[in-house]
Order: sequence, then C-alpha cells, then structure tokens
Amino acid sequence: MAATCVLMLAAAMLGLARADPGPISKPTTARRGCHIGRFRSLSPREVEAFKRGKDALEESLLLKDCRCNSSLFPKTWDLRQLQVWERPVALEAELALTRKVLEALANSALGDVLDQPLLTLRHIHSELQACIPAQPTAGPRPRGRLRRWLHRLQEAPKRESQSCLEASVTFNLFRLLVRDLKCVASGDLCV
Repeated sequence: MAATCVLMLAAAMLGLARADPGPISKPTTARRGCHIGRFRSLSPREVEAFKRGKDALEESLLLKDCRCNSSLFPKTWDLRQLQVWERPVALEAELALTRKVLEALANSALGDVLDQPLLTLRHIHSELQACIPAQPTAGPRPRGRLRRWLHRLQEAPKRESQSCLEASVTFNLFRLLVRDLKCVASGDLCV
C-alpha cells in the first residue's frame, strides 16, 4: 500500500513538473488572448500587396500636389522609446488612424489595390486590441511621450487636410509594418 502511494505521489509530481505553469495572474485584456507575436513578420504575399498599395497611393498623391507643413509621424517616432506596456497602445492608435485614412480611400479608384492591405490591417488591429486593457482604469494611464503621441494621432484628422493625412499614412506604412509592428510583436525583446 505504501509503495502504491509513493508511486502515485511520484507520478503526480512528475505530471506537475511537465505541466505548463501558465501565467501567475491573468492579464487584463479584451475579449480573448493576445497573440500579436505572430506578426513579427508578414508573408511575402502580404508585403507585396502593401507595396502595390503604397505605390498606387504615392501615384495618387503626386496627382494631388499636396503641400504639408508637418509630418504626423516624425523620424524621431520610435516605439522603443516607450515602455513595453505602452507600445501596443501607441501602435493601436497608429493602426486606427491608418485604417481610417485608407478606408476612406478604398471607396475611390484605389479600392481594388487597397482591399488586401486593408484586410490585413483589420486582422492585425483586431489581434492587437486583445493585447490592450479594456479600460484605461485597468492599467497605468498614458503619460509623457505616449500621451503626446496619442493626442497627436487623435487630433490629426481635425488639424490636417485629407491629402496630408494620406501622405503621412502612406509614407509611414512600411515603418508601421516592419518596425513598429515587429517591435510590439517582439515584446520585451524589442530594444
């Protein structure tokens, strides 16, 4: 009898040792788990669709001859300057504005070339939203640089012309996909 108890106890301990410990506390996220890590890189097909879309957008901008005084996404805009928890919040705001601008263009002659990039952006955006606390009270409130960046993105549609918004989003598109998304997907490894 004692030998059976010892064997059962050993088997239970071995099972616990092999089991995934899981998170100690559940993160406060929206609807489902955060799986943004899968976007460390996009497929070649997705990148090519974005390249075609960006080329078409640039051609369209040349025809509009828009003149913008400021850059919505300055060269100093770098998510690595933010704390790890702030990065998804900043990227979500960046994606939301990008989607809004590109969706407005999707109803134009550029609609066909923007369909696939918009579909990809919607998917990334929905996955990213699962990584952000549902309410600002659920975590730290944006401060400093993050607060300024969020305010800048929120105010952009009110302060910038549609042509300038289109130009800013177009010229920032690959930085968003290659650098910012990869940084957020890499989590603590983005330094």
